[in-house]
Amino acid sequence: MTLGGGVATRVNPPPCGAAAPTARAPRLPRRALHGVLLLDKPLGWSSNDALQKAKGLLRAAKAGHTGTLDPLASGLLPLCFGAATKFSQANLDADKRYRATLKLGQRSSTGDGEGEIVQQREVALEHAAIAAAIARFVGSIDQLPPMHSALKHEGRALYDYARRGLSVEREPRRVTIHRIELLDWQHDTLVLDVHCSKGTYIRTLAEDIGEALGCGAHLAALRRTGSGGFGVDDALTLDALAAMDEAQRDARLRPADALLAHWPRVQLDDAEAGRFLTGLRRRVNLDDAAAVRVYGPGGAFLGSAHIAGGELIADRLLTPAEVAACTEHPK
Repeated sequence: MTLGGGVATRVNPPPCGAAAPTARAPRLPRRALHGVLLLDKPLGWSSNDALQKAKGLLRAAKAGHTGTLDPLASGLLPLCFGAATKFSQANLDADKRYRATLKLGQRSSTGDGEGEIVQQREVALEHAAIAAAIARFVGSIDQLPPMHSALKHEGRALYDYARRGLSVEREPRRVTIHRIELLDWQHDTLVLDVHCSKGTYIRTLAEDIGEALGCGAHLAALRRTGSGGFGVDDALTLDALAAMDEAQRDARLRPADALLAHWPRVQLDDAEAGRFLTGLRRRVNLDDAAAVRVYGPGGAFLGSAHIAGGELIADRLLTPAEVAACTEHPK
């Protein structure tokens, strides 16, 4: 038998009685898909692994997520497809909500349950002391990023240094804790509902609360319950997504502008919409605004912009093909 390239190759027949090899089903082509999927990421999966699995199930040509969720954490992970990837930063910058489980009386080498226990202390607490300690962390606070984090130092993630037993100097970062609610307390276990700004390290918060209580603590479990205006109750698991047919999966996609739903809306007529899509500034009788979402006739989403001095200035624009696709198949 001759293969492409002219190389003669002998093909041995299968052993007597052996079944002939089964031909693989042809891989279905990727497609230009636009929208946002709310995924409930399972424990043990990296954010990228979950993204790639969902991308394959949807046969999407282009996809991205809106902020990493560690493998040891579960919960809400908004995924963006096609045109929606242009606006993922809006959700990345949004407030987050978590259900955090703290193991009291134990400090670990990593600040979570994956590390070795490096210190144990007695736990003897009262509800009033817990409430007072939690209250100390509500508001604007400074956090020292943990060594076991993805924050970069000289081009490398901090966890790369930590795995080699190295520590590097880090600058405290200002974050905002909007609210901490005590959901449950069972002697050496605290369950907290945390509403915080982007960039908050819940692992660091758990350790700091443990020190404030005088017994130490590490983060035993973490679940993201909210991101921006989205909640985990509206999210799909990967198993549920896999069990659906393609039409059902597509129906769970939110529109590409869902990430900007809390921004002011600007409506343009047909002529102005066409000029705006070319990147030209447009005169508008509107107050200055740092971020707006812009629409053309028929509610067609055009992109994001800001308003300064009576001018509408484009920031991120959809292509004409993306505008047509999002208008033809609104979610």
